[in-house]
Amino acid sequence: MEEDNDSVEQILELLYAAGYLDATNSDAPPFQKIAGGLSWCIAALNANANANNIIDDENSQCIEESLRLVGCPHPLRPSHVRDLDTEALFPVIQWLTSRLSSTKEHCFSEVCQEDEHKISIKTLSGNLDELNLRKMNVVKQLDHLRDRINKEGTDSAVHKLISLMTSLKDLERQEKHLQFSRDSKHSELQAEISELERKVANECDYKSLSDGLHHSSSELLEKLDLMKKQLAARLRDIVAVRRQIDDQPCQSEIIQYEHRLSELYTQIQGKHRQTRKYYATYNALLEMKELMLKEISLLNSIISQFQEAFSSTDGRIKLVHSMEGIVKGSQQKLEKVQIGLQEEERIRNDLKDRYAAATGEQKRCYSLLKAFQEERAKNERFQCQSSK
Repeated sequence: MEEDNDSVEQILELLYAAGYLDATNSDAPPFQKIAGGLSWCIAALNANANANNIIDDENSQCIEESLRLVGCPHPLRPSHVRDLDTEALFPVIQWLTSRLSSTKEHCFSEVCQEDEHKISIKTLSGNLDELNLRKMNVVKQLDHLRDRINKEGTDSAVHKLISLMTSLKDLERQEKHLQFSRDSKHSELQAEISELERKVANECDYKSLSDGLHHSSSELLEKLDLMKKQLAARLRDIVAVRRQIDDQPCQSEIIQYEHRLSELYTQIQGKHRQTRKYYATYNALLEMKELMLKEISLLNSIISQFQEAFSSTDGRIKLVHSMEGIVKGSQQKLEKVQIGLQEEERIRNDLKDRYAAATGEQKRCYSLLKAFQEERAKNERFQCQSSK
């Protein structure tokens, strides 16, 4: 699978090197890029070749007829393009691009110097327009990112925005430099055209003129290749910036994160309430255990004193005083428990009042929401009737 991806990338690079810019500057699937590149190459080699239905199975003879018209020795079917059959695609693409390159060089050497200069000027203008388009895309992406920062308020996005603004300033400087180079080149070419027209008007030596044209065409081809490399480097930088922008979370992802955090918070709250319930049960049982132990100790003390009370009068008096102390302590504990019960009842009543108030507020919100929805529906119907 990785080898197929590498082969597809090599095919797209061949198409891009041949002049098909959409091979890398497009979000279309790979098979559509390759299909478009085939159509472009075939149309460039033979204007009469019908290559509009490259991947149409019902017109399977269309691509074979188109390749036959341009003289391609390798067979190719639409299914090879749709399935990205690199073994069948690579030799066809390689032959078309090499044939196209040789055709361009042959045609370029045959045209006159004036047309060559005009083509160069158009190429520079096209490159400048394309750079302007990419700059506009970067500006739109920066505006979109700035809106997301205002809504989300994340520090990482701010740092990313600063780096993107720096990249935008670099692109603007490159644009100014390219525009200046285009204007200066335009002036030089206009001067050369004027000189060439003067030589043609004076019927200068054809051989020297041909040598000058050949030398100028060679220089222009070298400059054109250099500009293609520079443009490819700019495209890679823009793609890298676009990928960095795509790495930032979008609004739908942030909403999903909020939903997951809300669900996690609900689970934590449920677990917290369950844990508090267990602790309350444990504390109640522990208190009951302590009370039972105290009662057992008290009963044992009474039993021991009760046996001594039958033996002497002092023992009976001591038993009475002990029982009075026990009754007094029990009353104090009872009062303490009653105070705690009253406090719990007060807390319960407060919670009931708060719950009743919250329930009333919820009902009021529901009624307001229902009234708002009904009013909005009426306004929408009124707007529809007004538009009609």
